[in-house]
Amino acid sequence: MKRFTINGAVVQAYPLTAAQRVHYYTVMACQRHELLNIGTGFYLEYPDANIDSLKECIKEGYQKFESMRLRLTVDKKGAYWQYLVPTDDRDIPVVDFSFWKEEDAHNEMKRWTTIPMMPDGGPLNEIKIIKLPGGYVGMYMKVHHMTMDSSAIIQFYSYVLNLYCHKNFENVPAPREPRSYLEQLQKDLAYDAGSPQMLKDQAYWEETLKAPEPLFSTFSARDRLQELRDKMGNQELRSCFVSGDITADIRIYDLEGEPSERLAQFCRENRVPMAVLLMLGLRTVFSRFAGGQTDISVKNAVARRGSLNEQLSGGTRIHFWPLRTDIAPETTFREALAIVQAKENSLLRHANYDPIRHMGHINEVYGSPMGSSYECTTLTYQPMSLAGTSQEIPKINYKSRWYSNGVALQFMYVTVMHRPTDNGLSFNFEYQKNEVTEDEIEKLYYYLMRAIFLGVEDPNRTIGEILEWM
Repeated sequence: MKRFTINGAVVQAYPLTAAQRVHYYTVMACQRHELLNIGTGFYLEYPDANIDSLKECIKEGYQKFESMRLRLTVDKKGAYWQYLVPTDDRDIPVVDFSFWKEEDAHNEMKRWTTIPMMPDGGPLNEIKIIKLPGGYVGMYMKVHHMTMDSSAIIQFYSYVLNLYCHKNFENVPAPREPRSYLEQLQKDLAYDAGSPQMLKDQAYWEETLKAPEPLFSTFSARDRLQELRDKMGNQELRSCFVSGDITADIRIYDLEGEPSERLAQFCRENRVPMAVLLMLGLRTVFSRFAGGQTDISVKNAVARRGSLNEQLSGGTRIHFWPLRTDIAPETTFREALAIVQAKENSLLRHANYDPIRHMGHINEVYGSPMGSSYECTTLTYQPMSLAGTSQEIPKINYKSRWYSNGVALQFMYVTVMHRPTDNGLSFNFEYQKNEVTEDEIEKLYYYLMRAIFLGVEDPNRTIGEILEWM
């Protein structure tokens, strides 16, 4: 801890957590601060919404969620420190898009999301009340990723909207109170200061580096690794990195409610997490495009919200870890699911370790070029939705939106979420526009669905058969 005098007041400041350092180093690598913007929208079909009451609920949300009042400052050595301001009494502007074409309104909010928020002591989020065509009213929110992640954002939306229902409708209970961000922060910093568990986790990740060097796998028919080998004159290169152009966009595919439920039912009956099913499907597609390569590594985004305090304390807790599996063609789909699940369970037990530190170990052990990776894609599965956090909101039609910040450091990020309307699955592909074509994304999604449903229809099919029939 360190004390700073800011605007005449003495504040208690804390160093960054490992999750925050991941974001800090990525933005330092590209110098594009909009990379850390998360833009989202949540809108209810409720033209009679009480705007003043909604503003009050948002302001109460600011007060209750400590990480919404998080600020960053820099010491004389250039290191970032975080602290809380006691209140945030900014006005909540109202933007009326009700006479716009709806897609034009979303494009405008997408533009807002590309505007950087600088970590210079000012607010690291923006909220606007939005009116859309068709009587929809809701919120646009942009947050800095060093202060909130997707789980925290959903909790904030849930708190504000449930609080609104509590204040404006009879017999609606008050929402569950958030937990303290500072208390959880102190636990995380204590873990990172050489705790026994941290040392166990470090030993686990160092053990994984005794395996042979991984091999980059591609997400399309184009062999980007071979192109890089030829360009660098190094045919032994096994990791890959992207060009300097990180301009990005998002393409979304919606799987209908009925087939989404079939996948959910399969997971329930076989006691397999949806994230494991998605991971197996994705790595199977990569294996197909890599000519049957069996050793596949996919970057896995781990939310680290196992305890109630972690779930309700806001902040950013995502760590990114490689999930590497070697699955032979004669392995059945059911057996492959068990392999991926065992690997993920093992990974989750040690996910609190600093991933940036581990990346440095990877470079040291394998001699891979700095900034390169063995994973072409990061997979995020977001199981939580507002449909599961509120008993009141589902009675009103509503929709949500995720807005691209315009940049991405990896070829592609695949984020799978549940839609609020029918709990169907939405597949969000954020991709580098000048490195990845829309045709590649479309084929990736097509083969992903083929791989998953071929396995779900008959779990005794082998991976080799699925690869052949895809």
